[in-house]
Amino acid sequence: MIDPFNPGIVGTIFALSEFALLLWKRSGASARSADSGSLGMLWGVILACLVLAAMVAIYLPQAHSEMLYRLRAVGAAVFIVGLVLRWYSIFYLGRFFTVNVAIASDHHVVDSGPYHFVRHPSYTGALLEFIGLGITYANWLALIMVVLPVLTAFMRRIGIEERALSQALGERYTHYMARTKRLIPGVY
Repeated sequence: MIDPFNPGIVGTIFALSEFALLLWKRSGASARSADSGSLGMLWGVILACLVLAAMVAIYLPQAHSEMLYRLRAVGAAVFIVGLVLRWYSIFYLGRFFTVNVAIASDHHVVDSGPYHFVRHPSYTGALLEFIGLGITYANWLALIMVVLPVLTAFMRRIGIEERALSQALGERYTHYMARTKRLIPGVY
């Protein structure tokens, strides 16, 4: 019988989803790149973390957690909520969403839908995906390995993105930044 909470299955769904984004949502020739190499850095961190988390789960069973094991269904649900939030945010932003940081010539601030609550809901969704995936490993160390470095990489990427948007959109974006949080509504 297939275990739907298996990190291999959850991880495969994540990989397919992100691969589709890489193929589909790159900036076009009309957009000005401001990525500063952050896409490559982000993917390097993500791939390293996924490999390390899988190795930790296999080779350090002493970090296994019975509590996390019982929460694997919750982890899978958190993953799905994150996946849905990420894709909803991407579709809502439309052509302004790109996997590489880029500014379109007619770029403008989108502050409705999920962007009304936080500036980077697609990153919030991705982080929920990683938290959910980490829980499915049922291993505390694997959970930490898959979440903390990725969170750090996202924070660096968010800084690059916000600088580019502030420079390109000026006061409109800085006002938006002043009234919204980055990732968690009302908190951060």
